[in-house]
Amino acid sequence: MAYLFSYGTLQKEQVQLETFGRLLEGEKDTLSGYKFHMLEITDPEVLRKSGQKYHPVLEFSGNDNDQVEGVLFEVTETEILQADEYEVDDYKRIETVFKSGRKGFIYVGKCSG
Repeated sequence: MAYLFSYGTLQKEQVQLETFGRLLEGEKDTLSGYKFHMLEITDPEVLRKSGQKYHPVLEFSGNDNDQVEGVLFEVTETEILQADEYEVDDYKRIETVFKSGRKGFIYVGKCSG
């Protein structure tokens, strides 16, 4: 199993069911050194699944006072690839360490870190 951090629409049950075919299990966790801003989504399929025109996107700040709370979900390697398909081209997946000490994947803006 791998860990995938969600700070936005992947926490929605409808998005999980349509993207992974199941509800994900996870625990709350915090990511330090990042902040987020809102990104306008134009992909019709992502808009349909999420019901939101603007999605948060992480940006590395390097400041430990900047913290993003979310959920660290347990996912399979296949589900990581399904999440890659869900996220629009403005995001890229990287691995990092969370406040809990666990390692997992996050999606950041392509211009970030």
